[in-house]
Amino acid sequence: MPLHHADRRSAGPHDDIYALATSDRRLSKYRIPDDLCDPASVYNLIRDELLLDGNSRQNLATFCTTWAEPQVLDLLAEAFDKNIVDKDEYPQSAEIESRCVHMLADLWHAPHAWTTVGCSTTGSSEAAMLGGLALKWRWRKARQAKGLPSDRPNLVCGPVQVCWEKFGRYFDVELRQVPLEGDAFALRPQDLKNFCDENTIGVVATLGVTFTGAYEPVAALARALDQIERETGVSIPIHVDGASGGFVAPFIQPELEWDFQIERVKSINASGHKFGLAPLGVGWIIWRAREDLPEELIFNVDYLGGNMPTFALNFSRPGGEIIAQYYNFLRLGRQGYARIHQACADTARWMAAELAKLGPLKIIYDGDGGLPCVCYQLTEGVEHGFTLYDLSDRVRIRGWQIASYPLPANRQDLVVQRILVRHGVSRDLAALLLEEIKRSLDHLRANPVPKPSSGPSFSHN
Repeated sequence: MPLHHADRRSAGPHDDIYALATSDRRLSKYRIPDDLCDPASVYNLIRDELLLDGNSRQNLATFCTTWAEPQVLDLLAEAFDKNIVDKDEYPQSAEIESRCVHMLADLWHAPHAWTTVGCSTTGSSEAAMLGGLALKWRWRKARQAKGLPSDRPNLVCGPVQVCWEKFGRYFDVELRQVPLEGDAFALRPQDLKNFCDENTIGVVATLGVTFTGAYEPVAALARALDQIERETGVSIPIHVDGASGGFVAPFIQPELEWDFQIERVKSINASGHKFGLAPLGVGWIIWRAREDLPEELIFNVDYLGGNMPTFALNFSRPGGEIIAQYYNFLRLGRQGYARIHQACADTARWMAAELAKLGPLKIIYDGDGGLPCVCYQLTEGVEHGFTLYDLSDRVRIRGWQIASYPLPANRQDLVVQRILVRHGVSRDLAALLLEEIKRSLDHLRANPVPKPSSGPSFSHN
């Protein structure tokens, strides 16, 4: 679409939108204007401001979907007015949401996928919090039934996305985030015994660590918890944060044990709008069985003529993303998801091999066995004259966005860089980024940066 495009919502066929009165003044920023304005002028002026945003297709720091088929966009437009929470008014949209829940339960090997419970959410962060709340309620109920104190719950995890820190703070749960020791980049089974106790409501295992893209070993963590239960009598459930890997592993790593095949896994969250390939704004939470979602968290609400159960944190939410998710399930099938994610993984591994040839970069994760991404650091023991933050800033000159950040405790001294390979990141696009990284490294070698940059150029989220 040309930058001067004038939509047919314009005032008149002979008017130039930039010659109308609306274009003669700056857009209001702090006060709603008094007068009506021509719709085409307002549309184009806002659209012009949006040109200042980065190009989302070049943003290889984000996990989120940045490409969709035109049919997905059409379904979003047709469903913009549907509130997915109002199941009485929009029963077919509610039915589609229910179908997605059971499809995911089946994909993740729930014992009775056709009867278990789950729901869509506004992204995976809300889904994670619902999973955490269910763990807390089940733990508290069990403690109270035994006459034991239930005022000091804790949740054990490795390096996690910030939503779990929010969960701990918002819902008064101690977050025991296991520090990274030695060469570890994720939670290890041997770490659990020093952090779990009778007040542990659950362990969060991350399928696709935000920092590196690697999977935490869910099955091995479950075996460590089995041993803890044999020694102490304390049974601790697992919640899998599959924000990204939950839509990758079933398709390209089907042999991996991580989901409801493991009895100790009681709930799983995932982001439909990441590797689920749905548009922004949809996540999913699925419980292993109905009894794993405490009844106390379910509200029956009289709304617009009907009574409906709800257990999401948000009430009014758009239904288009859920409908688009269902479209992807039907359109792609398991074969289509496997082809797309395998292509991304192959490109990530190719890129890791090429980056390793450049000299100053040491590959930490090469895209094999986890998410389709690459994570690396600067080679150690060398004065490079620049940091990875400087490299991020340099490639951004050409519009590329790649994430640089320190690892969490106790490895905060190590700064890494991560490149996500998502649907729509072709081998050709990856090659263009690689060329830009090469040019940027040559420039930084020839022009050392006088002092280190002050901090991360992107959030790791």
